[in-house]
Amino acid sequence: MSSAVIATVVKMMESLPDPVQDRVADHLREYIEDLRDEVQWDATFKKTQGQLVAAARRAKQEIAAGQAKPLDHDQL
Repeated sequence: MSSAVIATVVKMMESLPDPVQDRVADHLREYIEDLRDEVQWDATFKKTQGQLVAAARRAKQEIAAGQAKPLDHDQL
Protein backbone atom coordinates (compact mmCIF):
# COMPACT_ATOMS: atom_id res chain seq x y z
CA MET A 1 0.00 0.00 0.00
CA SER A 2 1.35 3.36 -0.90
CA SER A 3 1.96 6.08 1.63
CA ALA A 4 -0.51 8.27 -0.32
CA VAL A 5 -3.30 5.79 0.39
CA ILE A 6 -2.38 5.65 4.06
CA ALA A 7 -2.26 9.46 4.22
CA THR A 8 -5.74 9.61 2.68
CA VAL A 9 -7.11 7.21 5.29
CA VAL A 10 -5.47 9.20 8.07
CA LYS A 11 -6.99 12.45 6.76
CA MET A 12 -10.40 10.78 6.59
CA MET A 13 -10.06 9.64 10.18
CA GLU A 14 -8.86 13.05 11.34
CA SER A 15 -12.05 14.60 9.97
CA LEU A 16 -14.10 12.50 12.38
CA PRO A 17 -14.87 13.44 15.99
CA ASP A 18 -12.40 11.97 18.52
CA PRO A 19 -14.76 9.31 19.91
CA VAL A 20 -15.46 8.07 16.38
CA GLN A 21 -11.73 8.07 15.60
CA ASP A 22 -11.21 5.82 18.61
CA ARG A 23 -13.92 3.43 17.40
CA VAL A 24 -12.43 3.31 13.91
CA ALA A 25 -8.96 2.68 15.34
CA ASP A 26 -10.33 -0.17 17.48
CA HIS A 27 -12.01 -1.73 14.45
CA LEU A 28 -8.84 -1.38 12.40
CA ARG A 29 -6.76 -3.03 15.13
CA GLU A 30 -9.14 -5.98 15.29
CA TYR A 31 -9.25 -6.25 11.50
CA ILE A 32 -5.46 -6.15 11.18
CA GLU A 33 -5.08 -8.82 13.88
CA ASP A 34 -7.58 -11.02 12.03
CA LEU A 35 -5.59 -10.55 8.83
CA ARG A 36 -2.35 -11.45 10.61
CA ASP A 37 -3.98 -14.61 11.95
CA GLU A 38 -5.13 -15.54 8.44
CA VAL A 39 -1.64 -14.97 7.02
CA GLN A 40 -0.13 -17.12 9.77
CA TRP A 41 -2.73 -19.86 9.20
CA ASP A 42 -2.07 -19.85 5.45
CA ALA A 43 1.69 -20.13 6.01
CA THR A 44 1.25 -22.98 8.49
CA PHE A 45 -1.13 -24.79 6.16
CA LYS A 46 1.29 -24.49 3.23
CA LYS A 47 4.08 -25.98 5.36
CA THR A 48 1.98 -29.02 6.31
CA GLN A 49 0.02 -29.49 3.09
CA GLY A 50 2.29 -32.32 1.90
CA GLN A 51 1.80 -34.16 5.18
CA LEU A 52 -1.96 -33.73 4.96
CA VAL A 53 -2.02 -35.12 1.41
CA ALA A 54 0.09 -38.10 2.49
CA ALA A 55 -2.21 -38.78 5.45
CA ALA A 56 -5.27 -38.62 3.19
CA ARG A 57 -3.66 -41.10 0.78
CA ARG A 58 -2.86 -43.48 3.63
CA ALA A 59 -6.43 -43.22 4.88
CA LYS A 60 -7.80 -44.01 1.41
CA GLN A 61 -5.50 -47.02 1.14
CA GLU A 62 -6.55 -48.28 4.56
CA ILE A 63 -10.22 -47.91 3.65
CA ALA A 64 -9.69 -49.74 0.34
CA ALA A 65 -7.82 -52.52 2.15
CA GLY A 66 -10.62 -52.89 4.69
CA GLN A 67 -8.36 -51.81 7.56
CA ALA A 68 -10.42 -48.78 8.55
CA LYS A 69 -13.01 -48.89 11.32
CA PRO A 70 -16.13 -46.71 11.53
CA LEU A 71 -15.69 -43.74 13.84
CA ASP A 72 -17.30 -44.26 17.23
CA HIS A 73 -18.37 -40.80 18.36
CA ASP A 74 -18.89 -42.02 21.92
CA GLN A 75 -15.18 -42.80 22.26
CA LEU A 76 -14.03 -39.29 21.31
